[in-house]
Amino acid sequence: MLTKIMKPKSIAVIGASTKQHTIGSDIMKRLQEYKFNGAIYPVNPKGGIIEGLQAYTNVNEIPGEVDLAIIVVNAKFVLDTIDQCHQKGIKGLCIITAGFKETGEAGAQMEAELLAKVKQYGMRAVGPNCLGVVNTHPDVRMDGCFAESLPERGNIGFVSQSGALGGGILNILKDLNLGFAQFISIGNQADVNAETALEYWENEDDVEQILLYMESIQNPQNFRKLATKISKKKPILALKAGRSAAGASAASSHTGSLAGADKAANALLNQSGVIREYSLKNLFATAKVFATCPIPKGDRVAIITNSGGPGIMATDAICEYGMQMAKITDETKEKLRSFLPSAASVKNPIDMIASAPIEHYKQTLETVLADDNVDMVMVIYLPFLGLKDIDVARAVMEIKAQNPSKPIIGVFMTKNEFFTKLSDMDVNMPFFMYAEEAADGFNRLNQQRKWIQRPEGKIPTYRVDRQKAEAIISQALSENRAQLTTRESIDVLDAYGIRVCKSGFATNLEEVIQIGNSIGYPVVMKMTSKTTSHKTDVGGVRINIQNQEQLANEYNDLIDKLTQKGLIEGLEGVIIQEMVKGNREMVAGIATDPQYGPMMMFGLGGVFIEVMKDVTFRIAPLTDIDAREMIQSVKAYKLLQGARGTTPAQMEQIEETLLRLSQLVNDYPFIDELDINPLLISEKTGEAIAVDGRIKVRLEEAMKAFHSCSCGACAGCCH
Repeated sequence: MLTKIMKPKSIAVIGASTKQHTIGSDIMKRLQEYKFNGAIYPVNPKGGIIEGLQAYTNVNEIPGEVDLAIIVVNAKFVLDTIDQCHQKGIKGLCIITAGFKETGEAGAQMEAELLAKVKQYGMRAVGPNCLGVVNTHPDVRMDGCFAESLPERGNIGFVSQSGALGGGILNILKDLNLGFAQFISIGNQADVNAETALEYWENEDDVEQILLYMESIQNPQNFRKLATKISKKKPILALKAGRSAAGASAASSHTGSLAGADKAANALLNQSGVIREYSLKNLFATAKVFATCPIPKGDRVAIITNSGGPGIMATDAICEYGMQMAKITDETKEKLRSFLPSAASVKNPIDMIASAPIEHYKQTLETVLADDNVDMVMVIYLPFLGLKDIDVARAVMEIKAQNPSKPIIGVFMTKNEFFTKLSDMDVNMPFFMYAEEAADGFNRLNQQRKWIQRPEGKIPTYRVDRQKAEAIISQALSENRAQLTTRESIDVLDAYGIRVCKSGFATNLEEVIQIGNSIGYPVVMKMTSKTTSHKTDVGGVRINIQNQEQLANEYNDLIDKLTQKGLIEGLEGVIIQEMVKGNREMVAGIATDPQYGPMMMFGLGGVFIEVMKDVTFRIAPLTDIDAREMIQSVKAYKLLQGARGTTPAQMEQIEETLLRLSQLVNDYPFIDELDINPLLISEKTGEAIAVDGRIKVRLEEAMKAFHSCSCGACAGCCH
């Protein structure tokens, strides 16, 4: 796909210049200073000599073949330049030039024409409005960007949507002791985007981890498909900017109001196995860990320290991440006692005490690494008794070189000069100033381990009554209603096999009494209206009705109050439901993000939903693993397990409820919002029961979908 761009044998710099401090000049200098292994052809209408090379007035004058054209001409000349590149047979383009869709409507039109030409000519193009591309492999040595610093060799594939930020990052990588294999600044991503890079790097041995700086994800479904597969082979770290919840304020459901663009992005990255970071500092700290550490076999951590306090803080950090403190074997303890002073502690954390010489660091680390109960080791150093930090670091790295199979992270609580010295050394393990940073690194390694071991998951298909669901939706559409009534919503859920309360619908007092008596008391009465969606705001929910007389009184009172408030006209009737006893109220729902599509929600419901916000999101469709993880990831999970002697919830049944909702929104993508609140956990059986439901559709989209059905057998979509 991108070989002509990332591994070119020859490059034409179209817009090369002799004028200092211009992009055309800087690109030429970078290619030469980094010693590009192929031919470089400067192109400038004036010809002449540029950076010691013959310049050509037109790309077609170049005598040899050209793989990659780096274009830095004025935006108004770019389209003609692409035509000339096509005539020359060039298949790879890197368009540095700005002035396209980022400038407005005219620029967007020009970018659309640019993409059309690229596709027509069978080319691939990075940009426009980008920093350039880099490949540090010794066989290529291409620095085709205008960042200030020359690139450092490493194992990272890095994609940046921001050119300026990408340039800044390249400039500080040396100080961070990080290098990279390949770099792509995608800019406006007219053609090549983050997904293209992911796909290209999947089988690039040179790229061992992938870093993404993204402001948008163009095709979430394709990104999920690619990232899910590739993240099993190599870590993908992402810094996703733009965390605002734009659009969520317009939502009428709880699910919609708690959702937002960033929650959708977070769900997508989570389901794709992508490790998300929220700052550049954390992004590169994690990259530093993956650059030099293998994936551990488990989550058992040993801590070696020469000071008790930092060892205790490190232990706290490890436990807070849910990892285990390794249980050191008696054999290991005995060996440690044979050379450590009597004042030392051989329990984990292993405190060698302040007087520990370099030899004790080496012996202790070797001994602990040999323990089969240990998966990862943190080595903590504080300056004591004239022991030099850099000497200890060298000794630890020496042991690391002899034991490459287990991750080791150094915590050196010393001067910044130490880290400056490290930046000039060839290090084989990460070093941090604080134990919490090391614990975070171990957590990321463990997160990747668990993702690799995580089953793929299946998307089940259940037998449902689509004809019933479609008839209900069709009735609402025929009345030009986007909002289904409570009764309609519950009936749709019932049609999809979701456990709902036993209920009946009544339009007069006689029917109310008849249904109440047939269900058996206690019951709940809920109004269902075509004009009022939030029933509790108008006293439309009456609970714990114990007998026929109370039911009649509550019904008459409801009618009176609605009449007084002028809301009686919208009343469709009332739903009489069995009253399920249970204090555990959950919520399940669907909200639609304009870019990411349907999102599934699960969490603590009832009156606590907006206050506690103990909810989690995933992008539909859900796999069985997704559904299980949703349930287990909320804090209320402990309540579901049966806290304080309550009946444990039926976890598999809750999981199936979420999967059936996922199937529902897959069958009817025009569902905009759906709430089951509360999804009540029965004290008696542990079942999750949909006590209330609200469904809202996108009216125009729903009508279009139903009218396109030509099977003649149903009101809506074909079976």
